[in-house]
Amino acid sequence: MFDLTAFQRDLLYLINGLGEPHGLAIKEELENYYEGEIHHGRLYPNLDTLVEKGLVEKGEVDRRTNKYTITRRGKREIESREEWEEQYIPRE
Repeated sequence: MFDLTAFQRDLLYLINGLGEPHGLAIKEELENYYEGEIHHGRLYPNLDTLVEKGLVEKGEVDRRTNKYTITRRGKREIESREEWEEQYIPRE
């Protein structure tokens, strides 16, 4: 996870939380969080990077829509990050 950008980490967490979201659902969630527009030119290349790293799988819903699913490796990376964070930000 250390080699991901903060944006890519946010994508990974979001996909984990949403289950099997499609690209526009991810875009909408990020726009709510960032309180601004997320351009396709930023979103989809970063999703592709997560797929290339084996953290997310990309599947087809129909000819125009893809869905994204976190992989076991992606879940392990999130768990590892949470363990690291807890050293510095204890959860009560």
